[in-house]
Formats: sequence, C-alpha cells, structure tokens
Amino acid sequence: MASSCLRSNHDWTFHVGDLDSEDVQALLAFHFEQMRSTSPPEACHVLPTCGLRDRSISFWSVREGGALLGVGALKQLSPDHGEIKSMRTAPEALGRGVGRAMLHHLLGERRLLGKHRLSLETGTTEPFAAALRLYESEGFVPWGPFGSYQDTPFTRFFTLVL
Repeated sequence: MASSCLRSNHDWTFHVGDLDSEDVQALLAFHFEQMRSTSPPEACHVLPTCGLRDRSISFWSVREGGALLGVGALKQLSPDHGEIKSMRTAPEALGRGVGRAMLHHLLGERRLLGKHRLSLETGTTEPFAAALRLYESEGFVPWGPFGSYQDTPFTRFFTLVL
C-alpha cells in the first residue's frame, strides 16, 4: 500500500502503510514483546509485523516532525464490521493524547470504509488500564467475544455501533 499522509490538529501526520520504517518496526517489536510478557498465551492476540501485512488490515503511523508517536490498524471482519488492532504509543510520547488521536483517526477511516460497527479485544490487567479508560471514554461498550476470540479472565471485548 502506498504511503499517504493526513494532517491532524496537533500538527501530527498520519501515514498509511508505514510498516517498513525502522522506527515502526522497532515500536512493533516492543509492542509484541510487551504484550507477550504481560498476557498469558491463551489471551495474547498481538499480531507480529507479518500479520499486519494481511490484505484485510490497514495500518497507520502517526508522526510529529518525522518522529514516530504511535501506530494503529483496522482489520476488516465483514463488510460492515471492523476491528482495531495493534494500537501502541511510543514510550516517549505517552501522556500526549496520541492514543486518542489514533483512535479518532481509525474511527474516521472506519466511517470512510462504511463500517457500522467497530470492535476490539484488549487485556484486563494493569498494563491495559489506560487503554480501557480510553475506549470507554470514547463510547465503546463491553461486548462478548467476536471472530475467533475466546473469552478468558484476561480479555475484555468492546464494540462501538454507529
């Protein structure tokens, strides 16, 4: 997918298909390592970089002056249902609203793609607390497992229907 760029109101830019950048690769490796170290195997659904290259997934990075702030992806589950995947803020950008900006960007993309429902799976433990607060504050509601996910004590599912 060719890279394109959209501006946000923070002078941040969103880039589609930025998977080959070294800093993106490093952040995704960090994300994969963190998810694997904080979640039991049966509840860990983090995608490696090769999984993010699937045709059903659209991947974005957000940057400020060229510096990577975060990443996120949308997976098409059906013509009207999408899933948020692999949202991660770079450690040096935590607390700046990067996750919320990426979520808003993904919600906008969902609208452009005609998705009427957007779902996600996340963890339940302390490392996921900020993500849980973010999703709930943006109107996502608790939901049951979807797709091939199984319910575990370590997973939470959310959906947003518009």
